[in-house]
Amino acid sequence: MPANSWSENDSYDELDALSAFLSDLSDAEESVETLPATSLPSLFQGRRRKAAVVLVTIWSSTIALHLVSWGAWFVLGLTTLFGIHALRIVLARPRQQAELVSDEALATAPFISLLVAAKNEEAVIGNLVKILCNQDYPNDKYEVWVIDDDSTDNTPKILSQLEQEYDCLRVLHRQTGATGGKSGALNQVLPLTKGEILAVFDADARVTPDLLKQVLPLFAEKKVGAVQVRKAIANASENFWTLGQQAEMALDAYVQQQRLAVGGLGELRGNGQFVRRAALQRCGGWNEETITDDLDLTFRLHLDRWEIEFLPYPAVEEEGVTTALALWHQRNRWAEGGYQRYLDYWRPILSNRMGTQKTFDMFMYLLIQYLLPAAQVPDLFMAIARNRLPVFSPLTGLAMSMSMLWMYQGLKRFHPDGKLRLSTLLMLLLQTMRGTIYMFHWLVVMPSITARMSVRPKRLKWVKTVHQGKS
Repeated sequence: MPANSWSENDSYDELDALSAFLSDLSDAEESVETLPATSLPSLFQGRRRKAAVVLVTIWSSTIALHLVSWGAWFVLGLTTLFGIHALRIVLARPRQQAELVSDEALATAPFISLLVAAKNEEAVIGNLVKILCNQDYPNDKYEVWVIDDDSTDNTPKILSQLEQEYDCLRVLHRQTGATGGKSGALNQVLPLTKGEILAVFDADARVTPDLLKQVLPLFAEKKVGAVQVRKAIANASENFWTLGQQAEMALDAYVQQQRLAVGGLGELRGNGQFVRRAALQRCGGWNEETITDDLDLTFRLHLDRWEIEFLPYPAVEEEGVTTALALWHQRNRWAEGGYQRYLDYWRPILSNRMGTQKTFDMFMYLLIQYLLPAAQVPDLFMAIARNRLPVFSPLTGLAMSMSMLWMYQGLKRFHPDGKLRLSTLLMLLLQTMRGTIYMFHWLVVMPSITARMSVRPKRLKWVKTVHQGKS
């Protein structure tokens, strides 16, 4: 099926800001004043109630599918829909990466602000600042802002020393008790920045000197609101968990490229994300009512009809977590933040504000990432009670098969060697098998998150991964 064969109304209206749309939505639910997207309490409240309704619906529907005669046919229908979409993704030809911006073109290049929100990052912040302050980009066309969020280690001292060394470095120290976590830190520094394009990095990021020149061509199209750089694991060889994260990042990068190739959603991943200031302001800034600012901004940009592009090379490297417990906490936060955005923006999503292709693509991944794992418990219980296979077996089998195929393709596509020998391909196959075993942790994380969000609220606070500065 051709990538552009679906008829849809994707007209782009520069005056139709999402913040106004969400304000109208808030007014429809409650009689409140028009507010920017960062402070819409009626939109972001009631998540626990919404999560409970969704969970009850998933469980009751799963039980019902075991009891009705057409239940298996319904699941086969869903499996067919996902299979068609998965086939389109596999067969799609990814977009070619744009050429590096020339030195001559840099004379008219936009000003870029590089932002780092840091809290107790003494092990890594110095290295990142030195990398960012030595970009192969005109010195008068970029700045580096580090927001020190009331660190209690040597981070403030290190930043003070680096400020004396680099003219492009600016440091904002947040006061004790400042709210909003990472989103609050980024919103606080936003009025002080000058960039037409804003880049966000985690404190443990490592990038190449030509990164800004690689990213700029993707902003040539005015409808592009953001660009996500491919993520890679710097300490991948450390143990089973970091090797698994390496395979997971390859899977994610492959799917990102292929989804864009079929007109689906590009997604932001926090570290190494570039956002057009105009797009961010139209969406109301960073959302301080979420625990994953990147995933939330992804939906708000698409709902505002901006495009998110993906840069495969060069990658931004980051530290992978090295223990099962750290992985559990990190993935729980990612899963909860990803789930929150569906609960928050379900009304504009159902209004097809993203367009038909994007909405369908989003639904397919909602189905296999959240709905299907949440249905595991009642599906297994009913299968045991009725002495039959789980009703979602066809869809589960296809989803797992596609995940393995996509992971292998991702590992192959982003392998550092251009020409792959047979021995290398066999090694990638073994990495895929190991990565698939690693990915089973999501089958525990997803159901537990959907259940937990239904019974207790999440306290919004700064949640960070401890970085060691080793690789």
